[in-house]
Amino acid sequence: MTIPRRALIVIDVQQDYFSGPLEIQHPAHTDSLPTITRTVDAAAEAGMPIAVFQHTGGEGSPVFDPSQPGFALHPDVESRRTSTWKSIVKRFGSVYADTDLAAWLREQDVDTVTLVGYMTNNCVLASAVEGEGLGFTTEVLSDATGAINIANEAGFATAQTVHETIMAVLNSNLAAVATSAAWTEAVSAGESLPASDLGTSAVMGAQQAADA
Repeated sequence: MTIPRRALIVIDVQQDYFSGPLEIQHPAHTDSLPTITRTVDAAAEAGMPIAVFQHTGGEGSPVFDPSQPGFALHPDVESRRTSTWKSIVKRFGSVYADTDLAAWLREQDVDTVTLVGYMTNNCVLASAVEGEGLGFTTEVLSDATGAINIANEAGFATAQTVHETIMAVLNSNLAAVATSAAWTEAVSAGESLPASDLGTSAVMGAQQAADA
C-alpha cells in the first residue's frame, strides 16, 4: 500500500465570507470554521505541507478588495499561519489557475491534495476539477467547506442543496469526499480516503430513483 503524500490547501477563509451576500450558509460557518482550524492543526501536527489562499477581486471590487477588511483571512486561520506555509493570492476560482501551486506541490513530492475552505460552489469545485487534469488525487472535506444560496436566471438552489449535490458529484469521479474526522483517521493511519466512481454512482443513482 502506497502512503498518500498529502498537502492541505486552505482556500479563501476570508472575512467577506462571514457577513454580507457571500456569508457561508451550509454548513454554517459557525460549524465549518472550527472544523477548518482543527484540520489545520492536524495537518501541522502531521508535518504536512500547508498552502493558504486569499482571493482578490482587485482594487475597488465590491468583495475581496485587497485594501478592505473583508480581504483578510479570518483571525482563527491567520493566527495559525507560519513562515512554513505557502501563501498565495489568486484571481480565479481554481487554486491552480495562474499560480505556482502545482509546481510547489511537485517540489514537495505531493500526490494528494486536501481541500478545505470556501466556497463549495466556486473555488472548491473549480480546484477539484482542475486537479484531475494535473494528475493530483483530490480530497474534499464536507464539513470543512461551505456553500451559499444561489439564484439567477437559470434557477434557485439553497445552500444545503448546492453543497450536498456538489459533494455527491465530486465523490462520483473527481475527489474523495469525507468528513474531517474520517480524514484525520486516514492521515494517522497513512491511508487513502475511499471514493466512489462514476459507474458505481450511476448504478446506485438509478436504483434509488427507482425506489423513490
